[in-house]
Order: sequence, then C-alpha cells, then structure tokens
Amino acid sequence: MAELRIDLVCVVPQLFGEFLSTSIVGRAQEKGLVEIVVHNLHEYASDRFRHIDDTPYGGGGGMIIQCEPVFSCIEQLQGERSYDDVIYLCPDGEQLHQGICTQLSTQRNLIFLAGHYKGIDQRIRDLLVTREISIGDYVLTGGEIAAAVLTDAVVRLIPGAVGDASSVLDDSFMHGLLDAPHYTKPQVFRGHAVPDVLLSGDHQRITAWRTEQSLEKTRTRRPDLLE
Repeated sequence: MAELRIDLVCVVPQLFGEFLSTSIVGRAQEKGLVEIVVHNLHEYASDRFRHIDDTPYGGGGGMIIQCEPVFSCIEQLQGERSYDDVIYLCPDGEQLHQGICTQLSTQRNLIFLAGHYKGIDQRIRDLLVTREISIGDYVLTGGEIAAAVLTDAVVRLIPGAVGDASSVLDDSFMHGLLDAPHYTKPQVFRGHAVPDVLLSGDHQRITAWRTEQSLEKTRTRRPDLLE
C-alpha cells in the first residue's frame, strides 16, 4: 500500500497532462510511495449534458460550480476510505509554505479539490472542505495548476521520492531560510570562479559559508522570513 493517496477532484483533468507520469511525481508512483487518482467532476453531473456549473444567485459575472457533482464525488470517496483533509485550492485560502507541505506529506489520504470558473458554491466549503490553501496572491484560470503545485511540493517530501534525501533537507524554506548558492564543474566559467571555500575540503568551513550565504540571501530577498 502506498504511503500516501491523493485524490485530485477537478473540472479539467487534461491540465495535469504529463505532470503525473514524469519526474519525481511519476517515479514516486512507480515506487509505490504515492497513489494519485484524478476525478473528473463532469462524470458526477446529474444531467445528460454533464453540466456542473450555473449562474450565481444575486447576479454578477462568471459561473459557479454546483454542489451536487462535488458532493457526489467526494462523498463517494469518503465512503471508501477515511481522509485526513479535503483541501480546496483557492486564492483566499491560507498561504502555502514549506511547513504545510511537510505536514501533508505525513498524511495517509488527501483530497485536493480544484476550483474553476468563478468558484464553487459556498456550501461545499462550509460542509465538505476542511482546509483551504492558496499558492499565491494571484488568480489562475483553474485550481488544477495549483493542485499540481501542491501535489509536487508534497510528494517530493515523502521518504524515498527523491534519490538523495539530503538535497531535500537543504532546500529553501526547510529551515526557514533561502538556500545558499550552488556550483558545479567547470571550476572557472567565463572568468568566474567557484568560491575557494567550496574547494577546500573543510566541511566545517563549507557549512559555515553556506549558512552565512543563506542568511544574507534571506536578509536581502525575504527579510520577512527572519521575523
């Protein structure tokens, strides 16, 4: 049995494209570390035209995803297993950060609900959704892209998903700081050399240098993280 199961409930499953079968997410599924299942809301529509949206009460532009297909899909899933969270990807949710991804990577079963159009009926949020997450202060055409971002950020933290686990531990935000600069061969490129400390073989000095660089980058680019 996989360490984690993620059910992606969405309007446009095609937007996930090759994402789920390639790179770390694809390999994690092949290793049996995670199971990811995509559910098309149109398949849970009650009418023969598979309508899942309608105009908003009170007027205004845009279309709203109706309660019925979302409840039909999610309640069917909840009848098959217990879920730790039903997460709605939306612009007004809590801001995604590495701590959330780390916490979610330890769960067993998660549902990611991707909004679309103008949004979803508020009663879905009130009665089904247990957590709301935003990947940034901007609006996308649909929540599928946000769900893909969250999926990738969570899956790569599952032990065994990334070949070199130490590379994950040193990522930006893992310790509340931005990552230090990295270099590889050649030693000199167009007159720009690798810092001498990285060639010294002195791991204590290298660690100290990377910590200093990480702090300086964070202080310059994201001083809010140091607060």
